[in-house]
Amino acid sequence: MGHIICSRQNIGSFACVSALLSFFIVEVQGQDSLLDAFDKPPVAMTASEKLPAAVQDQENFERLTKLLKAKKLVGHFTVDGRPLKDLHEEVYEIKDIKKLEEADLWLIVSRIKYGEHDVTVPLAITILWAGNTPVITLDDFSIPGMGTFSARVVFHEGKYSGTWTHDRVGGHLFGRIEPNEPEPQGTSPTTNDPEK
Repeated sequence: MGHIICSRQNIGSFACVSALLSFFIVEVQGQDSLLDAFDKPPVAMTASEKLPAAVQDQENFERLTKLLKAKKLVGHFTVDGRPLKDLHEEVYEIKDIKKLEEADLWLIVSRIKYGEHDVTVPLAITILWAGNTPVITLDDFSIPGMGTFSARVVFHEGKYSGTWTHDRVGGHLFGRIEPNEPEPQGTSPTTNDPEK
């Protein structure tokens, strides 16, 4: 076969491209090269390396229980329409957490301090998973006497972050997870911003 010279005028021609490809294949044959990679199946975990879904779920559930049981979420929240520098401090105390039999539902016993309210209530909360990352997922969730809430709250590496809506008010929230230490006797509970 004669030589084909690829110039600026014919660099895109079929003959030129074919010649370049043939040269590339000849040069890399027998070598540990990109050519070898095309003949190999994609790298994948074997069945023995994969965790069964039930085992993975159980590990996620145990990590989440350890992360939140007897803990408190200490952080701040924003209110849509207000300057971001106007942060409001908040604390959510989680007394207990337990997986329910229903898919994605968890029983969270939480102390809610909100305006004039200071109550401890059990709530059936939906928690979905992004891989091994838990996401509290509320859609028009009603708490009697307090209103309707929607939220997405992600927990990761000892911190939490997300969005919230209470009736017509909403914003962002973020903070850290800390041990839930008993309050000293005789102290009055801290209340959150009544608009939230």
